[in-house]
Amino acid sequence: MATSRLVAPELATIEVHGMTRESFLMRSTLAAGAAYGALSATGLISSALADSAGGDVDILNYALTLEFLETEFYTQAAKRVKGLSKYERDLTKELRDNEAAHVDALTATIKQLGGKPVAKPMFAFGGAFAGRAAYLKTANVLEDTGVSAYNGAAPMIASVDVLAAAGGIVQVEARHAALIRLVRDRQPAPLAFDKASEMKEILAAVKPFIKA
Repeated sequence: MATSRLVAPELATIEVHGMTRESFLMRSTLAAGAAYGALSATGLISSALADSAGGDVDILNYALTLEFLETEFYTQAAKRVKGLSKYERDLTKELRDNEAAHVDALTATIKQLGGKPVAKPMFAFGGAFAGRAAYLKTANVLEDTGVSAYNGAAPMIASVDVLAAAGGIVQVEARHAALIRLVRDRQPAPLAFDKASEMKEILAAVKPFIKA
């Protein structure tokens, strides 16, 4: 599939370096979002986590990888993006701090469950920081992808307490997406329901973009 046909090409430029299962699934998630739209990867994630049978710790480690990605994204944005207003700079730092708090909470929960938190992968963000417009658009699709990721993982969670914690995080991710949309002069909640594409469609679309 040519890059020009991607729904969200911004996601296709994000690189996740690492050989862990979580890194591979994160690359798949980003590729699915690039090919079908940021809110379409829910079915891919549900199926992948169901097949793993790894339990809540595996699901939390996947969520932790996502939060590592988002924290690093906003950390770099705060240092590198030029042309932001004071409000936009402050918002970027607030989002960074929110994502870092999610990292801390997920790490602590994994340890409480007797698991080992996954190591932070290395990330590269392509042209996401080339300017204000590129940064905000990438932030928008990345936050939408985060919402889709949590929606896809939620049905696989066994613990009611873990599910409640994940629900608390995904609500904040959705608010992040709405805030970014408002800054971009877009509708904060354009859809009444999040869309999930068919699993077989997504797998066929993402295959060319998944690199070890």
